[in-house]
Amino acid sequence: MQLARFIKLLFKTKKEKSTVDPMKKFLIVGLGNIGEKYNNTRHNIGFEILDEIASKEETSFTPEKLGSIASFRFKGRTFILLKPSTFMNLSGKAVKYWLTKEKIPIENLLVICDDLNLPFGSIRVKAKGSDGGHNGLKDINTILQTQKYARFRFGVGSEFSKGRQSDFVLGEWNTEEKNQLVERLETGCKLIKSFGTAGLNNTMNAFNGK
Repeated sequence: MQLARFIKLLFKTKKEKSTVDPMKKFLIVGLGNIGEKYNNTRHNIGFEILDEIASKEETSFTPEKLGSIASFRFKGRTFILLKPSTFMNLSGKAVKYWLTKEKIPIENLLVICDDLNLPFGSIRVKAKGSDGGHNGLKDINTILQTQKYARFRFGVGSEFSKGRQSDFVLGEWNTEEKNQLVERLETGCKLIKSFGTAGLNNTMNAFNGK
């Protein structure tokens, strides 16, 4: 009888330990386009930042439904990294699927994207807002039916002539930008961890304008 109770208690304890508090889980989405031809392009900065933090945390991405997934734990929080495989303009489906699958509240969602309206390397974290002309955010807003989720906008500048916007964002970083990206990616990784541990407001105060 005592042995049966011990076994029951042991399995119960293991089950409880495996359950992660939804409020301590965070979905970090990097927007980009899949395929080698899009590697190192300005539009794929979301993918690039996630690749950097995955490398630092010694985790790796595996292909899953609607995207590639990696995860790590830091200070009692679980960070789930998502690179949608749906292409930029259809990002919303992947975001909604993984929020639902992992039972993550929308306040624990952070979306990383490029921003033409910010100088190269500038960072702006916002709690909500319009898509600002970004097709990835536009689709997420439509699918989630809300604009109230955190986004991390990374400035890529607007050094292009009239009518060449698409070529610019789908173009690769120039040499000067590549050199500066090392430090910018490091800052991006710190920002992600801050979002999960210090909260959105503290993260905005600490990183906006950096």
